[in-house]
Amino acid sequence: MAVRAVITLPPAVRAGEPFEVRATVAHAMETGYRSGDDGARLARDLVRRFECRLDGELVFAADLFAAVSANPYFAFWLRAERPGELSFAWRGDNGFEHREVRALSPT
Repeated sequence: MAVRAVITLPPAVRAGEPFEVRATVAHAMETGYRSGDDGARLARDLVRRFECRLDGELVFAADLFAAVSANPYFAFWLRAERPGELSFAWRGDNGFEHREVRALSPT
């Protein structure tokens, strides 16, 4: 199954100034409480954890639960003093894991 993530960073980041990061991943987020057309309960399939790291240091994390909608979306603010690498990771049920990396070059 192909996973699609969308990460939005500003076109220019200034060193030491806050900037907004937005990230979402395409995922159905099935709670395991619903029944399918055949009456059988659909298997739980949730994204359980989202993490963002700047050069390996955790800068934002969220634990997710059954009440979160499909395609979980996060928006948060960061501040970077020097160039580095932002890494994003989504992990969940049934071995789901997706990672993305973006270069960060504050001026």
